[in-house]
Amino acid sequence: MSDDHVYLSLAEGHDDSDARWAFGTGFEDPLHGVDETVPEGTDSAQLASYCLALGDDALVSAQRLAQWCTAAPELEEEVALANIGLDLLGQTRLLYARAGQVDGTGRGEDAYAYFRDADDFRNVRLAELPNGDFAFSLTRLLVLSSWRLAVFERLAVTTPDPVLAAIAAKGVKELAYHRQYAAEWVVRLGDGTEESQRRMKDALAAIAPYVDELFAGDENELFAGAGELRSEVLAVLRQVTDAAGLVLPEPTPVPGHGRDGDHTDHLAPLLAELQSVARAHPEATW
Repeated sequence: MSDDHVYLSLAEGHDDSDARWAFGTGFEDPLHGVDETVPEGTDSAQLASYCLALGDDALVSAQRLAQWCTAAPELEEEVALANIGLDLLGQTRLLYARAGQVDGTGRGEDAYAYFRDADDFRNVRLAELPNGDFAFSLTRLLVLSSWRLAVFERLAVTTPDPVLAAIAAKGVKELAYHRQYAAEWVVRLGDGTEESQRRMKDALAAIAPYVDELFAGDENELFAGAGELRSEVLAVLRQVTDAAGLVLPEPTPVPGHGRDGDHTDHLAPLLAELQSVARAHPEATW
């Protein structure tokens, strides 16, 4: 399978030249005209919890991507990773705002992002692992964006909440680019030098234990076919690894689940870095 075929196949159905940079899907409010009333029969607590978890995934991922600024192999990649992070921050803000609307507390975005401890976060653990080398970070980006894209594609058409559906529809265009960008690098590194291939193999081995967690959360009950979600995402990953001359390892799951507040020791220091200014000056306005 040629590299071009992989890229074209992954981009199929997501051909949007504007969806390539931060907020690249347009500067219009994605919630303009959307009824923000919680639909009748919807469990508000469950909806808020799900929005919060998806927001936490995006926030923690964005913070890890920000750490590549001044450290990426080339300036162009620094810009690309920073802009992908900004896309995820945009998703975070919308998701946190929705959580605050429906959970009865009226909490704002800053309260969720800056004034919760690690035990209160509900992100998947793969997002919080240290960046490692470039191969690890790009492989993680491929896995998380492939999974998140599949989830958002379903939410855009299946969730009864029109706000979450609108957030997901906007995110689909962004995530399609994130996945494509990561796939290109995975193929380039896997099919590159002996050293780059070794690093890609190490990256896949390190990430594999955390893949099952992506499909084990209670939120998967929102989808009629949770098993189909897993099959779809793994098929994408195998398509890319096959093109790169790599083998997707069979995962041996690490016990625990980030959605339950079980995190690695790496999350707390990351949040301390993220939250330090806001906590030092809690009444400040910016």
